[in-house]
Amino acid sequence: MVKVLTIAGSDSSGGAGIQADIKTITAHKAYAMSVITALTAQNTTGVFGIHEVPPEFVEKQIDAVFADIYPDAVKIGMVSNPRIIKVIAKRLKYHDAKNIVVDPVMVSTSGSKLLSDDSIETLTGELFPLASVVTPNIPEAELLCGFSINNESDMKKAGRAISERTKTAVLVKGGHLVNDAVDFMCSHDSITKFGAKRIDNTNTHGTGCTLSSAIACGLAFGYSLEESVKRAKDYVSGALSAKLDLGAGSGPLDHTFIFS
Repeated sequence: MVKVLTIAGSDSSGGAGIQADIKTITAHKAYAMSVITALTAQNTTGVFGIHEVPPEFVEKQIDAVFADIYPDAVKIGMVSNPRIIKVIAKRLKYHDAKNIVVDPVMVSTSGSKLLSDDSIETLTGELFPLASVVTPNIPEAELLCGFSINNESDMKKAGRAISERTKTAVLVKGGHLVNDAVDFMCSHDSITKFGAKRIDNTNTHGTGCTLSSAIACGLAFGYSLEESVKRAKDYVSGALSAKLDLGAGSGPLDHTFIFS
């Protein structure tokens, strides 16, 4: 059976983080494993508290998983401080982890910066180079490239700049632009455009977590990176189109729409 490990924070409301990752991995008929980096108290209206897991215990979780059930792919989400980031990078290199997808959770939905400058530097220097692909949204890509992104040309320029600096493929997600949900995957020698029709649904909590986990699943099953991204976008589109409506704020996706 294909196995996928998610290293991320817990979302008590179940829409994002570890919970969204496990639902996504299970929907892809793979076996989900988890390393929790932080506990959060949150719901569809906001985050009310964060309790970080000590780096030493993050390390124990990673080692326990790799020693017994070696994952075919690894998705990395919320990593909140440099010590945790360094531990994750160190242990993934030690275990020779493959098919790593990094979703850089750096900017909140409201636009607030979630990571300190030293955390961002450690993330880009330690984890990004290990990844098969990094999946920033536009605010995160702006933080990484240092300039504003207002159109598709800016997205490509940003993706190329981040890729050249971190030596990995970068999928710049265009969901924050007003047009269709167009993404660009940039590497040192190519730019690939992924188009998708924008779905009229305000319940988008956990979209980035879901997409990155779905990409990891594709890589775990042996699909190319390009095909994994395409399949992941199709999955997210289906989960959004199901129009699940839960909670008073931005609600979660329907990760199990494929079983309907």
